[in-house]
Amino acid sequence: MKALRLSHALFLLCNVTLFANENNASLNSYLSTYKNEAFSYDYEKNEAESSKLRDSWIAPININYSLSRSKPYEQEQQNENAAIKMDQPIFQSGGIYYGIKFANASKRYSDYSIDVAKRKMIKDTVALLMQIKQMALKEKKQLLQIENSDINLKQKQEEYLSGQLDSGFLDNAIIQKNIVTQALYDIQTAKEKLITQFHALSDLDYKTAHIPHLEFISQEDFIKHNIVLKKTDAEVAKNRYAKNVRIAKYLPRVNLTAGYNWSKSSGQQFYAGGQLFDSSNELNYYDYGLRASMPLDINTFRDIESAKVDYLKSQVVKKDKERELHALFEQVMHNIKNVDKKIALSRENIKLYTKLLRDTKELYAAGYKTEYDVNTLKNSLAIQNFDTKIYEIDKQLELLTLYEMYVNNGE
Repeated sequence: MKALRLSHALFLLCNVTLFANENNASLNSYLSTYKNEAFSYDYEKNEAESSKLRDSWIAPININYSLSRSKPYEQEQQNENAAIKMDQPIFQSGGIYYGIKFANASKRYSDYSIDVAKRKMIKDTVALLMQIKQMALKEKKQLLQIENSDINLKQKQEEYLSGQLDSGFLDNAIIQKNIVTQALYDIQTAKEKLITQFHALSDLDYKTAHIPHLEFISQEDFIKHNIVLKKTDAEVAKNRYAKNVRIAKYLPRVNLTAGYNWSKSSGQQFYAGGQLFDSSNELNYYDYGLRASMPLDINTFRDIESAKVDYLKSQVVKKDKERELHALFEQVMHNIKNVDKKIALSRENIKLYTKLLRDTKELYAAGYKTEYDVNTLKNSLAIQNFDTKIYEIDKQLELLTLYEMYVNNGE
């Protein structure tokens, strides 16, 4: 997939396909073994629950057996009974057909629900990895700013000792150096927090883990291959079949009934005419037939109306979600445009500092500028280069918001 290549600019060393399929091995590799195992159990449970729901119209066969003993007279009496019963629906006015459809739609909906949760976690993991890389750049940038502050402090010290400046300028230089140094500590603390969060989600080493370079996708593709919309589509289908099942529940149905019965008694005695008689026997027989039924419930139309409302609501939710996603896409594009402005500004500054550095080196060689001036401009140029890379990762983080929901399975 051409929109998903690994970028050397983002510390990637080999090509992998990412966000092309929710079950892609390279995608799962960002999550820890335990996280992947937990999601696999979610899929397995959903498969089992779906199969159970799909076959729920098949009635169970009931097998009963009982044994009792008593001794009201001299001889012990024993009774045994066994039966096999079946009461199987064979016609439910379309309820069986729609029940199976509902089960399949419910499975798709549940699978998409798991997919959405899994991709959210993968997105969070990749975002953390990107932010760690970004913090590493900010850390290097801050070290250069500290170096510039140190140069500025040395210049102010020399000027103060030579009587060219008063102590206020020196104090400001010291304060400025403290501020940028404290900012470095904040960056390092934030970086460590990100690393801790990343390790809670992934088994990968953040130092060597690869991150994707995400390219622009069109709004049409984003909507067409959106996993959240696929989930809402599945919910609409599920509620549509649920409505049909609810209607069929109040229509005529026919069941096939069948059974086999067996009973045996021994030691059965009774008195008649002053004499004791034995009535032990054994009996077995079968039965079968048809049973038709139709419920008449005062809440029939209310129940059906409730199911219809669920179906209509799911259609509205789908349209509303699609509108939200259009708005999200526009917001991401707007954010990226603003980041592009920052990148353009950094590149203009790079050109400016490059020229200033070249001119300053010439003036330094002629004795008009100091080494401090050269080093300050050299660091400032490097800082602008780091800014450009930092902003590029900001763009990737914005695009990651879209790719969290983008799944192109070649449909």
